[in-house]
Formats: sequence, structure tokens, C-alpha cells
Amino acid sequence: MHSMTDLLTRITQIPGQCGGRPCIRGMRIRVSDILEMLAENVSVTEILDDFPDLEPEDIQACLLFAARRTDFPRLTA
Repeated sequence: MHSMTDLLTRITQIPGQCGGRPCIRGMRIRVSDILEMLAENVSVTEILDDFPDLEPEDIQACLLFAARRTDFPRLTA
């Protein structure tokens, strides 16, 4: 089991690569592509089969990255 901090180190943003969008471990596999596949009910097994350089922790990292990006402060009236 990897810590959350360890997982997030798998997400990289390199200027000039994929338009500076977040990618996985410096590869040209964008976080958004993995998230869209998951949203389209593509299984983790299928994704790993289609992208042999990916590891299960990379997909976990994408989910954690997305969760952190959508953690907005709660507004109260």
C-alpha cells in the first residue's frame, strides 16, 4: 500500500509535454485520458492491458489527483 503522498508523485506536469497537462510518471499518458476511460466503464484491467507501461498505482494516483482537485471549500450561508 502506497501513501497518498507517494501516489501523487506519480503525476507529473512537464512544460511542452501534452500541453503541460498532468501525465503519469513523465509518460505521454494524460491523467484526463485515464479518468475518462474509467468514466466510460473501461475496467482497470483493460486499461492496464492497453497501456502495458502503467501500474495499478498509476490509476490510483489519477483518482487521488482528481479527488484533490475537486475538494472545494464548503460554503455556508
